[in-house]
Amino acid sequence: MSELQKIRNIGISAHIDSGKTTLTERILFYTKRIHAIHDVKGKDGVGAKMDSMDLERERGITIQSAATHCSWKGNHINIIDTPGHVDFTIEVERALRVLDGAILVLCGVAGVQSQSLTVDRQMRRYSVPRIAFVNKLDRAGANPYRVKDQLREKLNLNPVMLQIPIGLEDKLEGVVDLIEMKAYRFSGPNGEEISAGDVPADLKDEAEKYRAEMLDQLSLFDDALAEAILEEKVTPELIQAAIRTGTIALKIAPVMMGSAYKNKGVQLLLDGVNAYLPHPADVENAAVNLDKNEERVILSSSENDPLIALAFKLEDGRFGQLSYVRIYQGKLVKGMEVTNTRTGKRHKAGRLVRMHSDEMEDIDQSSPGDIVAMFGIDCNSGDTFTDGKLNYAMTSMFVPDSVISLTVTPKDNKAQTNMSKALRRFTKEDPTFRVSADPETGETIIAGMGELHLDVYVERMKREYQAEVITSPPRVAYRETITKKVNYSYTHKKQTGGSGQFGRIGGFLEPSPEKYLFNDEISGGIIPREFIPAVDKGFQSMLPKGLLIGAPVVNVAVTLDDGGYHPVDSSDIAFQEAARGAWRETYGKAGPQILEPIMKVACEGPTEYQGGMTGLLMQRRGIIIGTSEGEGFAHVEAEVPLAEMFGFSTAIRSSTQGKAEFTMEFAKYAPTPASISEELIKKHREEEAKKK
Repeated sequence: MSELQKIRNIGISAHIDSGKTTLTERILFYTKRIHAIHDVKGKDGVGAKMDSMDLERERGITIQSAATHCSWKGNHINIIDTPGHVDFTIEVERALRVLDGAILVLCGVAGVQSQSLTVDRQMRRYSVPRIAFVNKLDRAGANPYRVKDQLREKLNLNPVMLQIPIGLEDKLEGVVDLIEMKAYRFSGPNGEEISAGDVPADLKDEAEKYRAEMLDQLSLFDDALAEAILEEKVTPELIQAAIRTGTIALKIAPVMMGSAYKNKGVQLLLDGVNAYLPHPADVENAAVNLDKNEERVILSSSENDPLIALAFKLEDGRFGQLSYVRIYQGKLVKGMEVTNTRTGKRHKAGRLVRMHSDEMEDIDQSSPGDIVAMFGIDCNSGDTFTDGKLNYAMTSMFVPDSVISLTVTPKDNKAQTNMSKALRRFTKEDPTFRVSADPETGETIIAGMGELHLDVYVERMKREYQAEVITSPPRVAYRETITKKVNYSYTHKKQTGGSGQFGRIGGFLEPSPEKYLFNDEISGGIIPREFIPAVDKGFQSMLPKGLLIGAPVVNVAVTLDDGGYHPVDSSDIAFQEAARGAWRETYGKAGPQILEPIMKVACEGPTEYQGGMTGLLMQRRGIIIGTSEGEGFAHVEAEVPLAEMFGFSTAIRSSTQGKAEFTMEFAKYAPTPASISEELIKKHREEEAKKK
């Protein structure tokens, strides 16, 4: 247990450009994991340690979450640096699923931003305690007090300031610690020299005010501290114990501050991670027992119990698949056999490694609370591994639906093979990246969380697999139908030396609630029974391609009630041709109409953007079907034609400062407005003319 208490599993999450990767770089430097600091968009071209992908270094953004580990004052800290962009939200989701605590990084100027809201929702989903770190206090306009207020107003957190800054913007020197009432300044080439001194005279009153505020907030849920305040016997140890209790119980969010880029405040943040964030035994982890109707079971965090581990992230490494796993209980030992409870397959854990961004170090065994990686084990993201003694599964993580899609076409045969390999790998690694084939056009369609998400994967296909692909918006799956009942009578006659072809049919077409219905009402043997299936087959052969825009025809009933035959010239083929001729002749008279797919779109964002979200949906021919509000968030539901939804993810983000999200699913088919139908028919005729 004493070893377990020395482990911290933390994630570093925030809005894009808040300084997460820069902060991680400083943490690795101060814990002596790296020996030189490189910046995210540094002039030396090396880039930050945790941005190991070329694309990340070029764009200056984090695309994949990266794991590392370090030690600080006797504690072992596993860290996952996560992306800030909403398109890579699954990377944050799966990191938070396996972490015990987190650092929520906030920009000292911009404060709580759109992705801060999303990250906060994800932390709440998995009950992850967090320390808020107000970064970039060296920038013009920085104001940690305003950021603290936003944490309360926008995120409904209970922020407790543990520090106040000494100077701001270009005058930032360090911070005053309100627990010990000491001033900490950071000097030396990389801020490694820390000096502790008395609180500056001009900050004394302010420090006293915020310390009293801090004690007041902490005394509400810690009786020992409340008593000590009354007796004026407050000690730093009592305050720290109260902060730890409140943080782990999710009742408070301690607020620390500094500037990672200017090397100020990071070491004190590491002290805070040790002091206030939970160790694995502090957190209640649950699994479900697959043998007992998924009964919930609390896991023990003991290495003497049977093994339970969760694979939360996959990567295609140089030596085969790399599966990142979090050990919840039991021991994972190199060479032992493990069972995947989803597939029932047994695998040998041949090689175990600890990750340091894209570097790895071999280990022989790992204990509860550890985050390690196994090589060469075929599994999916979210699979649970045991030693075979228990049939448990960890509860799955939340995977959002993809919202945007593109058609990808390989340039040549070599690109075709490489594209298939790339798509197989990407779909396995990323549950939000989906691949499908259009059943009508045969085109490959990729779907994801946003335009940047798909851009990155198309770029990775080119770089990592040399698969040159052409991308284009996918075609909307239109349908055609009829709106009127209309009679038909058609005779198919053909004389070609010897026996000819003859078939006469009569009846009517009408709209139907079913996709296709054939009614046989022939009596008196006017058409022999063996030819009736041929009539049905002939009509069905016309359904895949309507005569307006070549889209499939649906909701048609065909009734056959009249006809004639020739004892020699009638045949299956003759009656199939008669049905096709009757369809061509009659379809135009039956009020043909184009149907378009209508999507149910749900938008969610801060209440102040409700009008903007509603307006955007209505501009796209959307019909609003419901709105609701609660906890500062507005929810708008609408039915919108799919054809109008391309580019919507970019439009909604730019009009709401990236603070709104949306989901989209198929609802129904509905008639296309006349003006749009005319355009579609004209375009179809032009395409057909080109083919000729």
